[in-house]
Amino acid sequence: MRSTGFRRTFVALSICSLVLTASACGSGDDSGSGKTRITVNCMPPKSAKVDRAFFEEDVAAFEKQNPDIDVVAHDAFPCQDPKTFDAKLAGGQMEDVFYTYFTDARHVVDIKQAADLTPYVKELKSYDTIQQQLRDVYTVDGKVYGIPRTGYSMGLIYNRALFEKAGLDPDRPPATWDELRAAAKKIAALGDGTVGYADYSAQNQGGWHFTAELYSQGGDVVSEDGKKATVDTPEGRAVLQNLHDMRWTDDSMGSKQLLVINDVQQMMGSGKLGMYLSAPDNIPILVKEKGGEYEDLALAPMPGGQGTLIGGDGYMFSKKASPAQIRAGLKWLDHMFLTPGDGFLGDYARAKKSDAPVGLPEPRLFTGAADAKDQQVKKANANVPVENYQAFLDGNQDLDMKIEPPHAQQIYSVLDGAVSAVLTKKDADIDGLLKDASAKIDGILARG
Repeated sequence: MRSTGFRRTFVALSICSLVLTASACGSGDDSGSGKTRITVNCMPPKSAKVDRAFFEEDVAAFEKQNPDIDVVAHDAFPCQDPKTFDAKLAGGQMEDVFYTYFTDARHVVDIKQAADLTPYVKELKSYDTIQQQLRDVYTVDGKVYGIPRTGYSMGLIYNRALFEKAGLDPDRPPATWDELRAAAKKIAALGDGTVGYADYSAQNQGGWHFTAELYSQGGDVVSEDGKKATVDTPEGRAVLQNLHDMRWTDDSMGSKQLLVINDVQQMMGSGKLGMYLSAPDNIPILVKEKGGEYEDLALAPMPGGQGTLIGGDGYMFSKKASPAQIRAGLKWLDHMFLTPGDGFLGDYARAKKSDAPVGLPEPRLFTGAADAKDQQVKKANANVPVENYQAFLDGNQDLDMKIEPPHAQQIYSVLDGAVSAVLTKKDADIDGLLKDASAKIDGILARG
């Protein structure tokens, strides 16, 4: 599933529409002026004025430093639309350098629409500084097909004010699902429409969260070889039983169900929700769009102590891109996104001046000296209560970081049904739901 932020504060945005001709999206190697011309996507829209200005400023600086490269950026909504993504690839309408979710990487390679970057990746100055597990996402059969740009991991957002009001210690967030259940019950007992814990259960988002909760229990959605479902297990049963019991026995999840992310964010922003699972990029949305306060919002690692779901995005290159365009595109990625403390995502001083949040606990993209520099600059410009996120940063060090399953969206659609059933039917047959979901996922995996 996608993370919710563009620059971790805005929803991700981009590109050419299917009604455009192929030449409008892709580009020739030569712009007609002796320059190497590349088209790129995921430029913020004009409505995101600050991010748009930053992006254009950074592209202009790159072209000044590289007068032999012409960058043509495209924007639309969203950066990648799953409904049109494959059609754009197949129709030759994709940009030379195009945005992808982590879960797209293998698929784009399998349908032979990605350029092999292996011969050129040594020219990417930052490549060796990026976390190995993130580089591995875009490495297929030993060949490099993409470059990570951001990463996220799931955690538990909670309302410190409600914790205090319910007699809970806001500096000791729940570390297990039993502790979460007990905390949710106390928060819900405050009354006045207060909900202890909320979860998604529609639009594939319920399946996404089921996966995260399964990882937190030490389980997995599919077998290591990717051929069989592994949801009909004690860990899978524990996920559904816990949701069922909080909903029907404890009455700590409220009566309104079939929620999606906007519903839950609204509840948290209004101060009526104690806890929900999310990535760190939800926090500025809760403040800027939903009425929340940074001081009230804190982040803890996933309860359960076993694992957490990670995701993120990066860029791949069109199979039609020339060697010159690949080299130019890699230079552009280094400049825009992969220079610690600088560029579109890393210029924290610039972000702070524009009142964008600095100091959120995003999972670290870099390692070693590059990471140290990035963290140093971020800390120097922090304008949010970083102490509220320390538990998340500390706890994540001990968790198994697991990427989403193959065919994630299809699998999430199946698991949506199981999650929604236990939250809307008191007599839901958990064993039957898991057995049915397992059979359907096996079918998805068999079709490849």
